Amino acid sequence: MSKILNGACVLVTRPAHQAENLCRLLKEQGGIAIRFPTLAITALENKQAIQAGLAQWNSYQWLIFISANAVTMHSYYSDDDKIKKNNSAHIAAIGKSTAEALLLAGLPVDLVPEQGYNSEAILAMPAMQQMQGQRCLIVRGVGGREELASTLRSRGAVVDYLEVYQRIIPSSDSSSVNLLLAQNKLDVITVTSVAALQNLLIMLDDSYHQRLFLIPLVVISDRIRHIAADIGFKRIAVTNSPSDLAILETVKMSVTGGLAWPN
Repeated sequence: MSKILNGACVLVTRPAHQAENLCRLLKEQGGIAIRFPTLAITALENKQAIQAGLAQWNSYQWLIFISANAVTMHSYYSDDDKIKKNNSAHIAAIGKSTAEALLLAGLPVDLVPEQGYNSEAILAMPAMQQMQGQRCLIVRGVGGREELASTLRSRGAVVDYLEVYQRIIPSSDSSSVNLLLAQNKLDVITVTSVAALQNLLIMLDDSYHQRLFLIPLVVISDRIRHIAADIGFKRIAVTNSPSDLAILETVKMSVTGGLAWPN
């Protein structure tokens, strides 16, 4: 197999439990994956409130899962048999990875965008247009964008949230990353969420931010790209999808000169 990355150091900021596959792919292509999770996904403490929300699933026409974490985290609070017996609600997934997580959890997927992996993609689906009188439950982490709920409400739906996890800044030693920045040995940064990007700046010494802004940054959406540009990053590439393979391909293009900078 070609070792096209040729020893390039790639910062992987995915949560620790989601980083293994991307790190493996980078290594297979000759890269050095620097694991530096800037986001951690943890369960919430309000177990009773979450169980109460899950008990009401049959009162909704649509259950909309925002992420794979929204799927996997619900198992901490719920009775799997009760969920599998839920036959009245349609289940929608924001993207293909979320749909895969639902299927692995034994839950059917009725709606997933063929193209796109965000709120706008699912809102564009024909099934989401005539929502008058429809009750929707959005399963997500604490906080996040309001676009999905606000648009569904404008189309006549009643929308509730069920928040089943939270995003926190992990306790990580940043000294090795600071050293790589000081030595100009970091070649590419990968970021898969706005929170991970913002936490990256918090976790690294301010004195290295200007060096950080000059390193090619690989992100998975135009939204993250715009925010990164506003922060000060100069070379930003957007992947074709949020998959690890798409991230790898964009990293390869960044390293081999296949991208024009700035963009």
